[in-house]
Amino acid sequence: MLDCGMHMGFVDDRRFPDFTYVTKSGPLTEFLDCVIISHFHLDHCGALPYMSEMVGYDGPIYMTHPTKAICPILLEDYRKITVEKKGEQNFFTSEMIKSCMKKVVAVNLHQTVQVDEELEIKAYYAGHVLGAAMFQIKVGNQSVVYTGDYNMTPDRHLGSAWIDKCQPDLLISESTYATTIRDSKRCRERDFLKKVHDAIDKGGKVLIPVFALGRAQELCILLETYWDRMNLKVPIYFSVGLTEKATNYYKLFITWTNQKIKNTFVQRNMFEFQHIKPFDRVYIDMPGPMVVFATPGMLHGGLSLQIFKKWCGNENNMVIMPGYCVSGTIGWKILNGHRKIELENRQTIEVKMTVQYMSFSAHADAKGIMQLIRQCQPRHIVLVHGEAVKMEFLMKKIEQEFGVKCYMPANGETVSIKSVGNVPVDMSLSFLTRKHSTSELGDSIPQPKKSCLVQGALVLKENRLVLMQPQKAIEELGMREHVIRFTSNLTLFFDGPTAKLSDSIVKVLQESLDDCAIQQGQDNSISISDNAILIKFSGSEDSREKKLLVSWVLQDEELGSEVLQLLRGRFSS
Repeated sequence: MLDCGMHMGFVDDRRFPDFTYVTKSGPLTEFLDCVIISHFHLDHCGALPYMSEMVGYDGPIYMTHPTKAICPILLEDYRKITVEKKGEQNFFTSEMIKSCMKKVVAVNLHQTVQVDEELEIKAYYAGHVLGAAMFQIKVGNQSVVYTGDYNMTPDRHLGSAWIDKCQPDLLISESTYATTIRDSKRCRERDFLKKVHDAIDKGGKVLIPVFALGRAQELCILLETYWDRMNLKVPIYFSVGLTEKATNYYKLFITWTNQKIKNTFVQRNMFEFQHIKPFDRVYIDMPGPMVVFATPGMLHGGLSLQIFKKWCGNENNMVIMPGYCVSGTIGWKILNGHRKIELENRQTIEVKMTVQYMSFSAHADAKGIMQLIRQCQPRHIVLVHGEAVKMEFLMKKIEQEFGVKCYMPANGETVSIKSVGNVPVDMSLSFLTRKHSTSELGDSIPQPKKSCLVQGALVLKENRLVLMQPQKAIEELGMREHVIRFTSNLTLFFDGPTAKLSDSIVKVLQESLDDCAIQQGQDNSISISDNAILIKFSGSEDSREKKLLVSWVLQDEELGSEVLQLLRGRFSS
């Protein structure tokens, strides 16, 4: 199972995946070999305790070390908001989160993990957020790459996604920004800083709803350096607790950040902010300008929604949405121009504050998705995690540009994909080098990427296929050798004795077959490549009509055909 998230737009049973697609009843353990979590965002891990503890799953759950550290914090925060503040029943408990996390196996980047005898997985750096990974899943020669969420552009605190040219049978890629090509990052940053500065100059308050990790740290670094440069005194706050704890994890997992932060870490930790202070709820009604980072990022609950309700009636104030909002959330509604918002308790609020959308999202845009496809060269592609109309546009573009089949299945739809099954064969180095030796290939240097024909005996040894020299296979298996020879009778016309004809044939063969050893016997017979090809003469010495018997072994059928053509061409008339 790849990821196990929740839907931010629903508050009923629809927020969790429908596990009846796996099994109609009972636990999931016997149907799943493992669960892979790509990163800690709730739309990728929010249903994990529900799945493992309430539906029932006892197998391994794989994720990276930063994801393992941060995931339980976000799950507990989500549980508190849902159960303790909203009073919902039939929800996972703190104990269930702990039990679920005990099943987690942490993996390192580029580490091949053998799940069982057949299944192996490997993680690649995905950018996006701290600890995010793409996973390659292999069974025998068949492989799938699942991207999770990824970013092909480095930002102020993380590097860009990277993967091998692994040529999987299937690439499952997110497509959040399927039709977007983002403008220059520097322009976006300049525009963001100008909007924030203009708002606080007018005495307004700026609310920036963010998720605890990712854009929060990115924008905190951006504002921190700008406040330093401009010597501004207006307070900046972030919601205490979750983001503060999250920033500590960035310090702990500094090796997952980009090169610049790693290089300057000893002199100054970029995550120890001078201008950004923890937020207290009493500051909501405080007069004067301020900038506040508050969670969650889509205004679907928590402190960000509480502040929004208080500040949205003042036209001097501003809300900047720095990332994607799921359909149905308040963030999505205000970005789509709704000026009257109905809340869960049937209360209606009027939005007078300025609403700005600035894409600081850490998802790959259309250009980035195409770049990843070019990098890993899949045979088939499935698009997920996007909007249908935009996905359809990207699907056509991918098929047109790369000539590979692309799919965008709906929830619950099954897609059947044909893959080419290769049979792995072992081969000794000595056999391979002999095949590439100059005695067989002349003085030409073997081309590593050019395919070449190798002949040998295929032997099944200890449940694996081995290609070996026929002589060695015969010895090992204690078998008797049989040689198949093809024979052809030729009539040639030549004035002179057989010995002279034999000399003439040898001369022609030496001119045409550079790399073959040619020997002449006392009976005028001719041998090519250690009796691989034999030419024998019969008939009267005096007759102009000469009878030839040409024979060759099965392995040298091509060479035998070439010799026959030479003899017919030069001596037939």
